[in-house]
Amino acid sequence: MIAFHSDRDGNFEIYVMNADGSNPTRLTDNPAEDILPAWSPDGTKIAFQSRRGDIVPEIYVMNADGTGLVNLTNNPAFDALPAWSPDGTQIAFFSDRDGNGEIYVMNADGTNPTRLTSDPAFDLAGSWSPDGTKIAFDTDRDGNFEIYVMNADGSNPTRLTDNPAEDILPVWSPDGTQIAFDTDRDGNGEIYAMNANGTGPVNLTNNPAGDARPAWSPDGTQIAFTTNRDGNSEIYVMNADGTGPVNLTSDPAFDASCSWSP
Repeated sequence: MIAFHSDRDGNFEIYVMNADGSNPTRLTDNPAEDILPAWSPDGTKIAFQSRRGDIVPEIYVMNADGTGLVNLTNNPAFDALPAWSPDGTQIAFFSDRDGNGEIYVMNADGTNPTRLTSDPAFDLAGSWSPDGTKIAFDTDRDGNFEIYVMNADGSNPTRLTDNPAEDILPVWSPDGTQIAFDTDRDGNGEIYAMNANGTGPVNLTNNPAGDARPAWSPDGTQIAFTTNRDGNSEIYVMNADGTGPVNLTSDPAFDASCSWSP
């Protein structure tokens, strides 16, 4: 299955659908903005970002059927972009609770939030390596947004991309050999993949539309992504080499930001 967010019911809610796009089902039903779902590694829970009850977003978690909603962050700061550790015991996230954008990690129940980055730059969008030892993220600490990788404890941050364009939202492949990411280095939003050490960047989408937010299938053979190539935001899936793009959502609403079930 694939989780995504959509405003097809008038405001942004979390949905799930089968991997072929069939049977879209709404999981949340709240006047707040529920977006950016992230499936837990065991498939039992979905973390997401929500503004319910707050001006700024918090990170919530619910069961995979939409029940059992819990606010994990409960902080007046801006908390966003949840990313599960491979063993499901931790969630990395973005927060500005220390005055600027940093990457934090907390236990899966929301306890023990710990700051991983400590830089005056804007650090965000963490993605764990499959072995749990590293976290990829994007940061503007070099003057523009680049992809970095650091150890899971925040040590040894290392820049992987070096391009005047904006490189953001890295996502590790299931086998740990590649990282997919968003970039505007071709003048529009495209999805690239590179080796995990930053070499060999390849444009996977090659389309004049805006393509963004890659999400690998669990077996690494496909990548789901968000695109407006049909005139509005839809969820597509393509082979991992960029071939065979298929529209999964085909709805006049705004569908975006997908996450595969394990």
